Amino acid sequence: MKKTLNTLADKEGRGTELISLYVPPGRQISEPMNKLRQEYGTASNIKSTTTRKNVQDAIVKVQQRLKLFKQVPEKGLVIFCGAIPQNGAGSERIETYVIVPPEPIDIYLYRCNSRFHTEHLQELLVEKETYGILLIDASAATFATLRGRRLEILRQETSGVPGKTRAGGQSARRFERLREMRLQEYFRRVGKHANEIFLSIENLKGLIIGGPGPTKYDFEKGDHLNYMLKNKVIDIIDTAYVDEQGVKEVVEKAPEIMRKIRYIEEKEVMQQFLYEIGHDTGMATYGEEDVRKALESGSVRTLLLSEGLDVLRVTVKCNACGYEERHTLKSKMLTGFEQSLIGKSCPKCKAPSLSIADTEDLIENFAQLAEQANTDVEMISDETEEGQMLKKSFGGIAAILRFKLQNQ
Repeated sequence: MKKTLNTLADKEGRGTELISLYVPPGRQISEPMNKLRQEYGTASNIKSTTTRKNVQDAIVKVQQRLKLFKQVPEKGLVIFCGAIPQNGAGSERIETYVIVPPEPIDIYLYRCNSRFHTEHLQELLVEKETYGILLIDASAATFATLRGRRLEILRQETSGVPGKTRAGGQSARRFERLREMRLQEYFRRVGKHANEIFLSIENLKGLIIGGPGPTKYDFEKGDHLNYMLKNKVIDIIDTAYVDEQGVKEVVEKAPEIMRKIRYIEEKEVMQQFLYEIGHDTGMATYGEEDVRKALESGSVRTLLLSEGLDVLRVTVKCNACGYEERHTLKSKMLTGFEQSLIGKSCPKCKAPSLSIADTEDLIENFAQLAEQANTDVEMISDETEEGQMLKKSFGGIAAILRFKLQNQ
């Protein structure tokens, strides 16, 4: 989905010839159909003959796709369609993409523009793991969760701990002792609430502790948090506040925190792969052909794919005898490859009838093989040293194995 949307976001049309249609669940198919009929009539007023034809052709294509659905899928429906230049002006070809979103959409949208409006779908692909946020100082504590871009404040607690300025008539030592007792009792309360709130969250990714001053460190060092929750503390950061404003401070810093966590995870899995390769244990392999064989044999425990892998698996078929062959090539080479087939003879029947029958993104192809083999998939970014190594030294495709392959 991520790669598809990135590809769509890069496409540009001549003028306003690209249609984006979002239909949320619960709507009747007749609603967007009526809208498209109106837009078809409006498009007849476009002065440019080429633009008018391209827009109306795209509208017809979208209508044809909508007719295939008796009702809007339970998560909604998104259709992108328009005339995309293939090789300069005059080479436009109508391309249509139908997407069922990974999560329900709540937007009803029709746009005709020079680009596809993919941003509403891209928002759904933001990491959805839940992170706990605990802000604490000597006066108050706030408990919140961050899931994707959704921030929820769950509880706020006041401490009841007096300030450091003692009341008249009390000795400094007695005042400090009483204050410390109140502070420890407050820490216990905060720990109890944190355990109740955060341990009940399924698949909690981590806990971020924040607040002004040293209180947050004193709390974290104590035995107030359950050991399972303490092991999930991923960062302790400074904030100016402990209320909702302080939570927003954490959220502003969260992308860097999440990136650091993911970097550590990627580094660990890549280091394991490099260890197996470096020590020649026979428990790792790389390259498209070898990894494909390992997946098909069910021997892959973890599949490593580079996010920078922009490669297609293309099926070429002879329309005369049915002969098929497969090629792997970079996306930008597809147009030239397709043109090279014109007039080329079939290796089997010698007829000049070769054409592209199917194209599939290589990452998608490997992900499907991994799903069939019950294999974990790790998408490795190419922003790190290890990610660059996977992409450049190992072709962007590698695997850690469950057991040695027989030919090793």
